[in-house]
Amino acid sequence: MGDENNPKKPHVLIFPYPAQGHINPILQFAKRLFSKGVKAALVTTVFLSNSSFSDPSSTSIDIHTISDGFDQEGYEQAGSSDAYLATFWSVGPNSLAALIKKLGETGHPVDALVYDGFLPWALDVAKQFGIPSAVFFTQSCAVNSVYYHVSKGLLQLPLPVPHVSLPGLPPLQVSELPSFVARYGSYPAWFDVVVNQFSNVDGADWVFFNIFYDLEKEVVNWMSRFLNVMTVGPTIPSMYLDKRIENDKDYGMNLFKPNVDACMSWLGGKPKDSVLYVSFGSFASLGIEQTTELACALKSSNVYFLWVVRETEMAKLPYNFIEETSEKGLVVAWCPQLEVLSNEAVGCFLTHCGFNSTLEALSLGVPMLAMPQWTDQPTNAKHVEDVWRIGIRAHPNEKGVVRRETIERCIKELLTEVGERGKEIRKNSIKWKNLAKKGIDEGGNSDKNIDEFIAKLL
Repeated sequence: MGDENNPKKPHVLIFPYPAQGHINPILQFAKRLFSKGVKAALVTTVFLSNSSFSDPSSTSIDIHTISDGFDQEGYEQAGSSDAYLATFWSVGPNSLAALIKKLGETGHPVDALVYDGFLPWALDVAKQFGIPSAVFFTQSCAVNSVYYHVSKGLLQLPLPVPHVSLPGLPPLQVSELPSFVARYGSYPAWFDVVVNQFSNVDGADWVFFNIFYDLEKEVVNWMSRFLNVMTVGPTIPSMYLDKRIENDKDYGMNLFKPNVDACMSWLGGKPKDSVLYVSFGSFASLGIEQTTELACALKSSNVYFLWVVRETEMAKLPYNFIEETSEKGLVVAWCPQLEVLSNEAVGCFLTHCGFNSTLEALSLGVPMLAMPQWTDQPTNAKHVEDVWRIGIRAHPNEKGVVRRETIERCIKELLTEVGERGKEIRKNSIKWKNLAKKGIDEGGNSDKNIDEFIAKLL
């Protein structure tokens, strides 16, 4: 890592919320900083440091731990979101402050803190030490604009009208807003987390978004009028984009163990654009009825499919489904998503539209079949279909279940009988793939922003 005492090597702490979808982009951002001569260090919880499946130190990023109050079993030990968040918010600030103090006393003073938007108290800790800070939003600028409006009282809840118009965004039906806003009162603890991201945002020196400028330029321009907004994405491993960071093929910290060999060898013999990849990410959970509808759609559509069903969800599959579909399908508990999406056999991604998954598919040029579940996913799905035009939404019925006929019709449109709309989606997918690479490559908007951030620390 070179001379650690070199004053021209800024020391930046990177602090994500301890969940896979937050760790991935922020850790990847840390690797970008390191590749540009910054001493970057990741802050994670004691439990996650002890339980992840790969060693992030292989990426040359230092690892520091703090306590979330549940060092033995993490989130599961807490028993509920309310208990976890309340304890972490109580214990975390002192634990983070103790870490920063210790680093200073041992000759490694911190020059800047990049913290997850979910953790606004980290900004208060940085202020205690007089350290410059950047808030890093792992969700889209559009979604965070909605939360900003709620936080500032510009969007009254519960919503009195069936649709809203916000600066820089397309007109949004209530059902297309983040679920915590659309269904006001659902998951109050998480509602507080997403809205409180903006409780002290005015005090942050920089506001980072994991996007490239062209992806959301209208809402970025609006938000830039009152915050120091910088686009720094897409933060996915460099070998899938600009290839400027050698051997950067993986995020580096997996909370689930991917079944790499089984997935890649199964994909190996399949024709180009013939496989439907299905995954609902690390957190979303389908009900039994929805799982059955999806399973029946996959079976009757007769396409090749690779379906990620987490261990905790396996019992929801119809009886004998895996055996009955073994000639066409592969069901795994977890997979190396970037390797799968970049495989030429994959022609479509049936996704919950979590923002990381959405950004990965967009950056790799894979059309999407959107089945959003909750949180930011409905808004992401709206953009996938109507703004970026790189996929279609499978709409639920009045009971909130997407029927098998709907899923099958969408599969046909995107994968087996590609008509004019399907061709336009494929064309747009390639366009956005090229723009994503351009944004993070040398001289791109995100690349320039990262350089500007580093220059301010020297």
